[in-house]
Amino acid sequence: VTEAGFGADLGAEKFLDIKTPNLPTSPDAVVIVATLRALKMNGGVAKDALTEENVEAVRAGFANLKRHVENIRKFGVPAVVAINEFVSDTEAEIAALKELCASIDVPVELASVWADGAEGGVTLAETVVKTIAENPANYKRLYDNDLSVQEKIEKIVTEIYRGSKVNFEKKAQTQIAQIVQNGWDKLPICMAKTQYSFSDNPNALGAPENFEITIRELVPKLGAGFIVALTGDVMTMPGLPKRPAALNMDVESDGTVLGLF
Repeated sequence: VTEAGFGADLGAEKFLDIKTPNLPTSPDAVVIVATLRALKMNGGVAKDALTEENVEAVRAGFANLKRHVENIRKFGVPAVVAINEFVSDTEAEIAALKELCASIDVPVELASVWADGAEGGVTLAETVVKTIAENPANYKRLYDNDLSVQEKIEKIVTEIYRGSKVNFEKKAQTQIAQIVQNGWDKLPICMAKTQYSFSDNPNALGAPENFEITIRELVPKLGAGFIVALTGDVMTMPGLPKRPAALNMDVESDGTVLGLF
């Protein structure tokens, strides 16, 4: 079991295209974790209103989740949707999401591990096991390493993000020439892109299509064995606030933990 991180357009794509080919096995299933809050945000609801019931926003935001499911299926691996439950979720919203998942024939289960511990994940685990038994994976990569650097990037952008075109800035073009000259062009691509959107614009929520993505720089990571393609103004190092939450955490003499949230 591994957590790929971020949306399935980032973490899962990298896991399946970069890491899996170097493993002695391939995934049997992928669990896509969704929240009703995120669906409502992708459906146009403001952050300060995400705790309010809004079934129509769930339906509108489902386009985002649907695309993630479609993307996983491109790799020949069955998907299961896990609803990471929040106390603000309503029965009507949960019912709507289950109905929408049924419409695209993807299994879905509630997960309340945060509140109920292991018991809150039993049904989800059982559904994953059942899915693996009934729908054996037939894993395949999105691209072949023998494609050019440009072709690999274009395949990710057009097939996973649903963009229409990739623009390579002059610096990136020069770097591609150097990568080819050094014989590094057969390495896989690690896209550095905002996690908030399928595009390189963090404000383009939902399921945008026919947008253009700009590659500003390419950085070979020879030890790791991939080439990082930087888009937009994304940072490649974790960002922390001026005062990280860890500084407010402590344990009192009686064992009481402080500062968790």
